[in-house]
Amino acid sequence: MTDLPRYEYVKLADAIAADIASGKLPQGAALPGERAMTDVYGVSIGTVRRAIVELRKRGLVATLPAKGTYVIGTPESAPDSPGNENGTAD
Repeated sequence: MTDLPRYEYVKLADAIAADIASGKLPQGAALPGERAMTDVYGVSIGTVRRAIVELRKRGLVATLPAKGTYVIGTPESAPDSPGNENGTAD
């Protein structure tokens, strides 16, 4: 049952996570602002906000109020990445 549709915010979060994994968005890099992301990805601001929340849950980004959202990790180092289900490093 891998053919289930995914929510748009999950698709966006996955796309950004792929950019982080590829090095296009290295650790410490700032993500574009929410409004800019709506134009770049062609989604609503609500979708962008939910995607950022998803990326925070994955441990990939952190948001600093009035400063922006920054890359803090990679998909391999995220607590819920495959092979690291318990959130601790082996």
